[in-house]
Amino acid sequence: MAAFLEKVFDANKREIKRLDKMANQIEELASDMEKMSDEQLREKTEEFKQRYQNGESLDDLLTEAFAVVREGARRVLGLYPYHVQLMGGISLHEGNISEMKTGEGKTLTATMPVYLNALSGKGVHVVTVNEYLASRDATEMGELYEFLGLTVGLNLNSMSSEEKQEAYAADITYGTNNEFGFDYLRDNMVLYKEQRVQRPLYYAVIDEVDSILIDEARTPLIISGQAQKSTSLYIQANAFVRTLKKEEDYTYDEKTKSVQLTEEGINKAERYFSIDNLFDISHVTLNHHINQALKANVSMHLDVDYVVQDGEIVIVDQFTGRLMKGRRFSDGLHQAIEAKEAVEIQNESMTMATITFQNYFRMYEKLAGMTGTAKTEEEEFRNIYNMRVIVIPTNKPIIRDDRPDLIYASMEGKFRAVVEDIAERHKKGQPILVGTVAIETSELISGLLQKKGVRHNVLNAKNHEREAEIIAEAGHKGSVTIATNMAGRGTDIKLGEGVKELGGLAVIGTERHESRRIDNQLRGRSGRQGDPGVTQFYLSMEDELMRRFGSDNMKNMMQRLGMDDSQPIQSKMVSRAVESAQKRVEGNNFDARKQLLQYDDVLRQQREIIYTQRNEVLNSENLREIVEKMIQSVLERNIQLYASSHEDEENWNLQGLVDFVHGNLLPEGDLTIDELRGKEPEEISDLIMEKVKVRYDEKEESLTPEQMREFEKVVLLRAVDSKWIDHIDAMDHLRQGIHLRAYGQVDPLREYQSEGFAMFEGMIEAIEEDAAKYVMKAEIRNNLQREEVAKGQAVNPKEDGEKVKKKPVKKSVDIGRNAPCPCGSGKKYKQCHGKNV
Repeated sequence: MAAFLEKVFDANKREIKRLDKMANQIEELASDMEKMSDEQLREKTEEFKQRYQNGESLDDLLTEAFAVVREGARRVLGLYPYHVQLMGGISLHEGNISEMKTGEGKTLTATMPVYLNALSGKGVHVVTVNEYLASRDATEMGELYEFLGLTVGLNLNSMSSEEKQEAYAADITYGTNNEFGFDYLRDNMVLYKEQRVQRPLYYAVIDEVDSILIDEARTPLIISGQAQKSTSLYIQANAFVRTLKKEEDYTYDEKTKSVQLTEEGINKAERYFSIDNLFDISHVTLNHHINQALKANVSMHLDVDYVVQDGEIVIVDQFTGRLMKGRRFSDGLHQAIEAKEAVEIQNESMTMATITFQNYFRMYEKLAGMTGTAKTEEEEFRNIYNMRVIVIPTNKPIIRDDRPDLIYASMEGKFRAVVEDIAERHKKGQPILVGTVAIETSELISGLLQKKGVRHNVLNAKNHEREAEIIAEAGHKGSVTIATNMAGRGTDIKLGEGVKELGGLAVIGTERHESRRIDNQLRGRSGRQGDPGVTQFYLSMEDELMRRFGSDNMKNMMQRLGMDDSQPIQSKMVSRAVESAQKRVEGNNFDARKQLLQYDDVLRQQREIIYTQRNEVLNSENLREIVEKMIQSVLERNIQLYASSHEDEENWNLQGLVDFVHGNLLPEGDLTIDELRGKEPEEISDLIMEKVKVRYDEKEESLTPEQMREFEKVVLLRAVDSKWIDHIDAMDHLRQGIHLRAYGQVDPLREYQSEGFAMFEGMIEAIEEDAAKYVMKAEIRNNLQREEVAKGQAVNPKEDGEKVKKKPVKKSVDIGRNAPCPCGSGKKYKQCHGKNV
């Protein structure tokens, strides 16, 4: 182990040596830069851009570009980057994590690599943990970039699409990790390519990188919504289907389990639902519901394909006969079966798009980050993000006094001692920052201090703007600040007048966090830039971390020695035990994140395929070729079902094939059995495709080319979006129930991968079938419009360690114009709230 550590530190030493040399080269240009006028300095930006366009790499430009930013910062901000900041900046440009202690000026360090990479014109994203910091940095550092001739954008949650487009079009864009991630998901749900806000993801610098890529890595970003599948429509479709007669109104093929409405069945549907044409594009949803109700009633059998258990439909695995709890049939079939069996139709909010931060940030061409504490998680950064952690030396030596932990027998004794210590230090005016792991602890200490009459501020990550203000004042004489460990990240605690003489900022930790990194962050709040400071952790044998790792023996020993609660022990053995417990927890957490990533990777591959396909639809001028390929694919699958090349011709079901073609591709009567007899499957396929192309040409002739192209897009987007949303939701259900498979001696991850793949293939087939059917059969109206399949709403992940509260999802309900208004006025909807709809 010692040899390994030595190797790691040697590697870091070598790296620091190299960075040191490069920083010296930048500093050598200082006098040349000083001589330049503001105008000349600004012109360097255009010169660099030109040189980049002419083939020089960013690495070639680094030394000069950093020197320009350094001089610019001196003139605009009155700050002149130190030698170590230059080293940190080079490390960021190279796509690494620069570990720089609190107060070492990370924000200024980032300006140099951000400027350099922005010269490429591809857009640089600077990612912060909250909107207050994004606004602050965009404003303060924006002055420097604008002075040097670059544009700066700020991406906020409250912005409209147009404002976001403007922010992303800038050379440098500031924003939060949540907002960048949600914008990516929303961009892949737009109906027109002009509505996208992001450009391709090029380079991101993440501030507090450990917080975003590790602490929040397990929190997926979710856009949740209510798909516009009305519960009542399932019930109506079910009631209608029950009136139909086999052979007369629909055909059913036992072997393929496919059900098709006949011409008579279509007429009945039009009469039943009082519509002119079931295949009008506006009746896509109704058509879909009827098809699913048909499937549910004709081809799905109770106690064979599913059972009803506790008022829920549970799928039966066809191969093993086991119940598959947590799985749902996709594409609305599950709801159709619920309507058939008269159980409650579960149509809750559904996941429409989702991505984890791990997968979002891995899509950038280059990723870099900075934080005061990353070395303990280096393995994770390297394995998952391919980033190295470079420990940058401090500008001045650290003289902070880190005292050994004080350990008490009970929590009560510990908190008494903490409050005594605070009161004592407060008396002499020394500023104190008290770190707590949980919000309850901060409130408990606050109550104890109130009894003591000690004035203080409590910070628990609820108000970011107020938070920065409180943290900024936390170094003033006599100030006492209680904060959860995550609060105040990214803001500097500067010491007020006369505080150095009192020993600097005192940091008091009320228990050890399960991650050493968070403890180190708290420590690092004190002793910035060579300031004095003191840190002290108070522990008790009843703390969660101690309880989890067998503190009982220790507690008994303390009691045997007759130690009461007023006497702490300072024991290296206990401190070591605490650290090894933390390492174990960190290891467990890493494994959990790694496992989440393995599961999410299944969805990532699928997401990339679908989003690429969707972008192809949005960007293409003419989709006929794509649609014809889909029709060919659907046709070949069905010819294989009805007229398989592996079977003798007398076993073929040519009537079933003709019914399928009439139901999905061609008008009734366009194809006869006689035309198919005696032909090979390939010949059958060619014959039907010829007829399909003729029919396609007829459609083209009846419309303007613009209308036909738009019609194809409307159909394809609707097919892709509705099936994909449904698929994500089905994958979500699968993921939640998959761990139960472990009881059957199977690997849940492998099962998830294979079932997820099968479901994805099924979804692709469903997209092709929908697209083929509606392009060939739907009637086209003049006022075609692309429509969202569902309304989505971003569900924000947890804020700074506080529990996620599920936000209410607004459900969209279709209300008939003659129905009573839901406001309860007694009037019809069209005469009340539906007037302007």
